Amino acid sequence: MTNRTVEFFEAHFKEQVGSTRSSDLALNPFQQAALPFLSGRVLDLACGLGSLSVAAARKGCEVIAVDASPSAIDHVAALARAEGLNITAVRHDIATYEVDGDFDAVVAIGILMFFPRDIALGLLEKLQRAVRRGGHAMVTVLLQGTTFTDVFDGDRYYLFAPDELERAFAGWAVQSSKRGEFPAPKGTVKWINSLIARKP
Repeated sequence: MTNRTVEFFEAHFKEQVGSTRSSDLALNPFQQAALPFLSGRVLDLACGLGSLSVAAARKGCEVIAVDASPSAIDHVAALARAEGLNITAVRHDIATYEVDGDFDAVVAIGILMFFPRDIALGLLEKLQRAVRRGGHAMVTVLLQGTTFTDVFDGDRYYLFAPDELERAFAGWAVQSSKRGEFPAPKGTVKWINSLIARKP
């Protein structure tokens, strides 16, 4: 991920880690939708503070949690140690992360749009390859029409076409695909597509 974006999220995660509000670490709606499909070996790309990784490990999953933020990864590792959870926390740039082995579930919630088109689509193909037959992919991206772009590093981002995820998962069994508009700061909006699919 680009430095500007990493710096933005690093500052955000530092603030959240120092907060006493438990709601900061609660599962968001996309993570809540993904959790029932997580089993076995799970890869959580751009895990953030690890809410989903921890929830998956608590239900018995073996989790590889990856993020570029030092504060996020330190936090996830601390949570895993405190509860004795089967989580391996890895600090790495998602763009260059090499997936080791295959997984029953691969999660990429809110990350692919932070890269130029070729990298974003390459990552999408990489995570699809990492899913075992019968396993699940959970992907959430921003769509064309999104006007909230402050968090991006200049023009280094990619807004997906409205049906692009569905087309990318042609041949998979789509369990859920939802598109919606969400308010964002300064009167902007986010158009979000969240998809869960099972690999044949």
